Amino acid sequence: MITSRPHSVPEPSVNPFYSSPPSQVSLQYLERSSSQDIASDEWATDIANPRNWSGGKKWAVTAIVSAYNFISPLASSMMAPALPNIAEHYEITNPTLVSMTLSVFLLSFAVGPLFFGPLSEIYGRTWVLHGGNLLFLAFSIGCAYSPTANALIAFRFLSGLAGSAPVACGGGSISDLFAERDRAAAMSLFSLGPLIGPVVGPIAGGFISQSIGFKWVFIILAALCGAFACIGIPLLRETYAPVIQRRMGKKSMKTSSDPEKFQVAHANEAVGEKIWLNLSRAVILLFGSFICFILSLYNSLMYGVYYLMFTTFPPLFLETYHFSVGVSGLAYLGLGIGFFIASGIGAYLGNIIYKRLSDKNGGVGKPEMRMPVLILGSFFVPIGLFWYGWSAQAKLHWIMPIIGTAIFGFGFMTTFIPIQLYLVDAFTYAASALAAASVLRSLFGFAFPLFGAQMFKALGNGGGNSLLGGLTIVLGIPFPIWIYYYGERIRANNPLNR
Repeated sequence: MITSRPHSVPEPSVNPFYSSPPSQVSLQYLERSSSQDIASDEWATDIANPRNWSGGKKWAVTAIVSAYNFISPLASSMMAPALPNIAEHYEITNPTLVSMTLSVFLLSFAVGPLFFGPLSEIYGRTWVLHGGNLLFLAFSIGCAYSPTANALIAFRFLSGLAGSAPVACGGGSISDLFAERDRAAAMSLFSLGPLIGPVVGPIAGGFISQSIGFKWVFIILAALCGAFACIGIPLLRETYAPVIQRRMGKKSMKTSSDPEKFQVAHANEAVGEKIWLNLSRAVILLFGSFICFILSLYNSLMYGVYYLMFTTFPPLFLETYHFSVGVSGLAYLGLGIGFFIASGIGAYLGNIIYKRLSDKNGGVGKPEMRMPVLILGSFFVPIGLFWYGWSAQAKLHWIMPIIGTAIFGFGFMTTFIPIQLYLVDAFTYAASALAAASVLRSLFGFAFPLFGAQMFKALGNGGGNSLLGGLTIVLGIPFPIWIYYYGERIRANNPLNR
């Protein structure tokens, strides 16, 4: 029987996002509750369940989703070293407008998950990912051939909107494939895209814009989208259980002598109502759960600082250290090295600590068991900012600020993964929880570069980065410790959590 919903989705009668009286569909659901319990048990052992797929198939899907998740963050910063060339080409004299050509991408990147995350929970992850990738390809071509600065900003906005699809529902795909005890490594691979992409982008973009022109930055991005589409469209399989069950139910209805036996629960629910219900989840999760809000706020602060670096690196390394446009892209290697080291160490420590703590708890894991690694990483973030800011202020050897960015990158990645895992583990609608965090994170990434030049002009590199480092201490150290000890009690009193 294919009528059941997965155990992670709340019963309609207790849905915290929908408080109207029980509908006829809800009553029918309750009447079939005993048969659905049986179906749920059958689904747990069904070979169609993504968690029962072979390891190779799981990791193939994870790799494709991670590739999609790599391309849009790559594009978000790939043009950063070429900002002076873009300003000259389009005759832009306002520094805020120059920064906007880069950061407007993140404004739509914040809006997209509000739609793509819920849509992936209604229609499935696969075609949301494919559609976003193909639209991103088209808008990248538009960026390459934009006749004016306003057209470039418009196509960058649309590119960010399309590129947010894998960010919105990719984390949900990881949740679909792996149980809590096994998903840290997969989430680490998936998380490399948003963190490594913006580092690799400027390195490649610097040499591309210097040698063949900034237009080719966008053409190469479009070519990558096309290559990933050629691999992903034939190989990527749907992972969202309700969609798989619905498709199986429709197929069985065509061949069965008793079609009602395979009727999917909530088949008669209005699509418009369901979309609105799902679209509201991200906002409700963000402001209805203090834990979701504080973790998203901390993650967003670091993300804002991260993108602020993209607009401050060119003047620092071009003017202070006299790098060429191409070589200035190599300054981002410090962040990348920190990310790579943290992705290995963070995933390893995260798995070890989670398994040990869950074993002590009788084999039962809890989201709060993700916090020890987050607490560790939160100490490295301000250290890296202080090191970077004051070494740049003192104009020490160019390697010193780069070392500071590596320390910051290590701390950022070591905190980013546990936050993602906590949101997946703690909330019923994982894709919507990740979308909520992505919205706030992208808004910070859009806003910070717009005021960065003015802040550093007033405070200097040392003072500006010290201010940012102080904020990361206030948000990043006490709250994860508090969540570790009291998070379970808070979640128990909040209907938004599992």
